[in-house]
Amino acid sequence: MNEHVACAVELTSSGYLVLDANVARTFFPNDTLLLFPKPRELWLLPTRGAGGGGLLLKQRNPVGDRAVLVREVLGDALPVGQLPAIWDDGQGALRVALLPADALA
Repeated sequence: MNEHVACAVELTSSGYLVLDANVARTFFPNDTLLLFPKPRELWLLPTRGAGGGGLLLKQRNPVGDRAVLVREVLGDALPVGQLPAIWDDGQGALRVALLPADALA
């Protein structure tokens, strides 16, 4: 796997982080993850399945997109919309920027 793989995720106004089916399948094959808030980022780390703890990615639609509630971790000040993300192979985490993609340009 590449050191850094760029993608995008969506944060909804109801506090759900949505991963498209390909991102979910590639980085979270067991549909479970841990959330770690960092300054200006949210790190998502895959776990080895429900037995390993963490949060369950729920199937959102027939295409296979997945969603997880992050409002409890991030609070109510959420940057709603498309957010840039990058897979960091060294950290084993999907690092989500907590700024909309157009704010980073």
